[in-house]
Amino acid sequence: MSLLNYYIIHSFNHYELATNKNALIRYRTIDRCLQNSARRWTLEDLIEACSDALYEYEGKHTNVSKRTVQLDIQLLRSDKLGYNAPIEVYDRKFYRYADPDFSITDIPLRSDDLDVISESVAMLRQFKDFSLFAELNGVIQKLEDKIHHETGKSNPIIHLEKNEDLKGLEYLDTLYQAISKKIMLRVTYQSFSARTPTTFSFVGFILKEYNNRWFLVGRKLEYPTILTLALDRIYALTLNLKADCPNFDFNADEYYKNTFGVTVLNERPAKVELLVDRRNAPYVLTKPLHASQQLVSRRDDGSILINLRVHLNYEFERLILGFGDSITVLKPAKLRKRIVGKLRGAIKKYGEDG
Repeated sequence: MSLLNYYIIHSFNHYELATNKNALIRYRTIDRCLQNSARRWTLEDLIEACSDALYEYEGKHTNVSKRTVQLDIQLLRSDKLGYNAPIEVYDRKFYRYADPDFSITDIPLRSDDLDVISESVAMLRQFKDFSLFAELNGVIQKLEDKIHHETGKSNPIIHLEKNEDLKGLEYLDTLYQAISKKIMLRVTYQSFSARTPTTFSFVGFILKEYNNRWFLVGRKLEYPTILTLALDRIYALTLNLKADCPNFDFNADEYYKNTFGVTVLNERPAKVELLVDRRNAPYVLTKPLHASQQLVSRRDDGSILINLRVHLNYEFERLILGFGDSITVLKPAKLRKRIVGKLRGAIKKYGEDG
């Protein structure tokens, strides 16, 4: 499921159940439990899971009764909220989805939901020319495309890149809530270079998406260095509601000002000079490689000379290499040397294949 679907559906769950936030938390908890077919879920298990979830999100113990969860299950099974969840009881004790791929987050939007979205989009359209709402234009178009498709008028016009096998997306909502409510995290994480996972306390600053992967940016309590954790490398995640969460000063725009991608180096950005050939010059001019990009000159053959001020990180090297022979690094010398070395290494490997 795309993130657009995820947030549209969840937004309207909140809309319909604004008067009972606890109920929404219970519904989503029951849904997550029943999606885990590897475990046998009794009614008592579901009650305990709902109680734990309410404590995590609300920070207080809530007495969830047996009758409450039974009514929740009936409501999820019914058409009242449009879920029609195929919840069944087996062995007279355990609950599961008859369809193991079912989730209440995957149900199509109902007609009344679409009406509300349409009205909301029409209202947002009135503000599209205000600078405050400028960044909403892409979102509005995606919402309109969603409505157009759901009403059966046509196939989707906007095709969003997605990777449904990407790990770690299940943590997005929990991390978003933790960051917005300033809740301490307890993270078990293993980087690609580490032999074993480690567990530590972590304060999240922002969630960042790059190249269809999601990252959690923040810092450990005991270290001043800002860290970037890939969500697909998180092995376990819990909220530490008992610990006070420090209020660190973090400005994402300033932090990433000189960075392409997500890896911010602890060094001064370098002035990079690039020669872009005639075929790719229009592309680079209309879609700058970085916000710092400046056009230095145009050459008679149609090529252009540009400069940027960026950190020379792995992502920037990948960007340059992705252009192949269309971009030539002129400065700085160390970047030019690294790119030449990688290109020679690639040529050598292709040479071995004849």
